[in-house]
Amino acid sequence: MEKCLIAAISDDYALGKDNDLLWHLSEDLKYFKRLTSGHPVIMGRKTYESIGRPLPRRLNIVLTRKAPETGSGSPLSAASGPPAGEGSAPANQPANLLYASTLEEAFALAASTPFEGRVDEPDQCFVMGGGSLYKQALPLCDKLYLTEVHTTRPDADTFFPAFDKKIYRELSRSELYSENNLTYHFVIYGR
Repeated sequence: MEKCLIAAISDDYALGKDNDLLWHLSEDLKYFKRLTSGHPVIMGRKTYESIGRPLPRRLNIVLTRKAPETGSGSPLSAASGPPAGEGSAPANQPANLLYASTLEEAFALAASTPFEGRVDEPDQCFVMGGGSLYKQALPLCDKLYLTEVHTTRPDADTFFPAFDKKIYRELSRSELYSENNLTYHFVIYGR
């Protein structure tokens, strides 16, 4: 399984402030949804809490030192919260939610766990934040899917880790997008 990072970053690698995104760009949100739907996503606890629910059509894996009482790796129904056996989530709630205590465990769950919404055997999983998880995952990942927003944000408190562009070379760059007085590109880097 290809391990990927996905993020929207400024020119100075800023990601967020006060556990929230720095901008809301509709094309970036569509890009994120298109890339990650049907695939596992791995996120830190604070990122999950800021979203407030599992993302639909994805296996949501939350990396946390303190997993809920159901235990590490236990599936939870997104709708009801208590432990759920296979097939017990409501039909209109396709997302699964798992917890992992290590990044290695999260990657193993991403590779081996069936979930409703999976389009096929996932060939990719996506690490989607926050900042400390990106830093931990960067050396293990094969590709970076970055929305490069051409601005700086001195008020940011969360940053994407600097990466060596000799290790991760640019594979593709989209046309220039413009929205909400910001310009940005979708850029894919690979090893």
